[in-house]
Amino acid sequence: MADDAADPTPEASDTEGEPATAEPVAPAEPATDTDEPVTSGRAPLSHVRLALVVGLVLVVALGGLTAWLGFRAYESHRADAQRQLFLEAGRQGALDLTTIDFTQADQDVQRILDKATGQFYDDFQRRSQPFAQVVQQVKSKSVGTVTEAGVIEESDTRAKVLVAITVTTAIEGQPEQQPRAWRMKISVEKAGDDAKVSNVEFVQ
Repeated sequence: MADDAADPTPEASDTEGEPATAEPVAPAEPATDTDEPVTSGRAPLSHVRLALVVGLVLVVALGGLTAWLGFRAYESHRADAQRQLFLEAGRQGALDLTTIDFTQADQDVQRILDKATGQFYDDFQRRSQPFAQVVQQVKSKSVGTVTEAGVIEESDTRAKVLVAITVTTAIEGQPEQQPRAWRMKISVEKAGDDAKVSNVEFVQ
C-alpha cells in the first residue's frame, strides 16, 4: 500500500536533451504601391514665396536697367554740353577777330588774347600792337556777324569749328564798303571749364 501511495517517478520527456528550435520568422512583405511615398526634407516653394522671388529678380533687373539708362543719358548730356562749348568758343573767336573798333582797339585786342591759347596766342601777341596801331591810324570799324557755324571735328579736349561770317568795315573818310563773306576754320581747345582758340585758318 505504501508503494502504491508513493508518487510515480515522472517519465523522462522524449524531447529532453534536444535543443529548442526557434519559431520560423515570416519574411518581410515587399512594399506595395499603396505604401506612403517618402518625402524629402525640402518643402516645395509656396505660391507666395515664389511670387516674392520673381518680384525681387524683376526689381534688381529694373534697377540695373534704370542705372544704365541714367548713365547713357548723362554721357549724352555731357557730350552735347561739350560740343556746345566748342561751338560757342569758335563762334566767339570769329566775332572777336572781326569786330574791331579803333576807339577801343586795345580792349578789342586784349579780348582776343583772353580767348586764345597755344601757338595762336603767341603769334597774335607779337602782332597785337602793330595791328592796333594800324586800326587806330586808319580809323576803321569792322563788325562781324556769324551766319552759320558747326563743329566739324571733335575729341575729348579739342575741336575744329567751321564758321561762316559776314564782315562790314567802315573807314573814316571813305565810301561805305560792301559786306564781305568769310569762312574761318577755328581750332579750339579745352582750358579748364572753358575753351579757347588755338588756331585760325581762312578757307574758301
